[in-house]
Amino acid sequence: MRVFVFFDLPVLTDANKREYRKFRKYLIKSGFLMVQESVYCKLAQNSSVATTINDGIKRNKPSEGLVQMLVITEKQYAKMEFVIGERKDNIIDSDDRLVII
Repeated sequence: MRVFVFFDLPVLTDANKREYRKFRKYLIKSGFLMVQESVYCKLAQNSSVATTINDGIKRNKPSEGLVQMLVITEKQYAKMEFVIGERKDNIIDSDDRLVII
C-alpha cells in the first residue's frame, strides 16, 4: 500500500514558515519520499500500518492550511501514468523487504 500526503500550507508569516518546515521535516524523518512539491508518499505493508501512519500525520499537522491523505494499493500505484517527465529510478521506492545496495 502507499500513503500519499498532499498539502497546501500558508507561508506568509515567519510562524507559518516554521510550521511548514516542521511538517515537511516530520514527513521526511518518517520515511516519506517527495513525489512532487507538496506531495509525499510512503510505503505501508498493510492497512493497519497505513492507519498508524495516518494517525502520525494527524498528530503532527500544522495549525493552518490544507493537508490531505490518500491510501492506495500497489496495483493502483503501478497504473500511474506519466504524461510528461519520467520515473526516477535512483530512488529506492519498492515494497521489497530487503534491498541490497
